[in-house]
Amino acid sequence: MRPLSIEKRKVKKLATNRKLGRTTDIRMAMLKNLTTDLIMYGKVETTLARAKEVKSIADSMISLAIKEKDNFEMVDVKVVKAKLDAKGNKETELVKSKNGKEYLKVVKEETTEQRQKDMPTRLNARRKMMKKLNKVKDSKGNNIDLPSKLFNEVAPKYAGKNVGGYTRIIKAGPRRGDGAEVAILQLV
Repeated sequence: MRPLSIEKRKVKKLATNRKLGRTTDIRMAMLKNLTTDLIMYGKVETTLARAKEVKSIADSMISLAIKEKDNFEMVDVKVVKAKLDAKGNKETELVKSKNGKEYLKVVKEETTEQRQKDMPTRLNARRKMMKKLNKVKDSKGNNIDLPSKLFNEVAPKYAGKNVGGYTRIIKAGPRRGDGAEVAILQLV
């Protein structure tokens, strides 16, 4: 039997990402947490292998945010809110029902507001980001919209920059307990 030429041989493909000694679901959750912390706080301290994985995820999200940062339109939206008095309480009025009973009804006021409406490609980018990031709340319990932070704060900062290189890894030496190589991953 004749040996196959080099062109016809099948070459085994290598893994594209690090396994980090975890099962897939645990590894993805860990990377999601690290990526969320990096976007939220601007830097995170972790092992070198984890930092390299998170760097690729964060760089791709930031480049996506830069590409789609101006892809929206302003639209007028009709908003119905409860009318507030001087103290900030809801105004109520006494109303009679059909069967003659009286009850308090909140007074509503209708206004129009200007809001951003994402174009389809930006909406798709937002959904891709939401897959890779966790939902976060601040100390008061209000939701923080991390995709909006990427579009409105992070992307304009890197707008004139070339593709890639939005994060940097700084080696911090071995960890005391197990000797693992520690690195600080931060936004440039």
